Amino acid sequence: MVKARVKLWSKDTQKLEELCRIIKEEVEKRGAIVKGPIPLPTKKLKLWVMRQVKTGTGHGNAKFDKWELRIHKRLIEIGECDRALQYLMRIPIPDDVNIEIKLKE
Repeated sequence: MVKARVKLWSKDTQKLEELCRIIKEEVEKRGAIVKGPIPLPTKKLKLWVMRQVKTGTGHGNAKFDKWELRIHKRLIEIGECDRALQYLMRIPIPDDVNIEIKLKE
């Protein structure tokens, strides 16, 4: 039998949590053992952009805009159940959520 490790990540936590809940409920209905969703560390990408602001004297002042992107990650482990893994391949995934499935024997 095959076990699966499902890694999900997204910028939108609501869509990510909703998909995790759907996967967990549906896989448990098919008789598989589910561990998770386990929250993994959030990746923070920071970017500072300099922009020139003109004043009335003709000299520009440097101002910085700060941008941050957070990527939230979850991990779900699914036990040995072929029906659950077949369902997992057919589940509709939102555009904002990325998924990676690794199978282990």
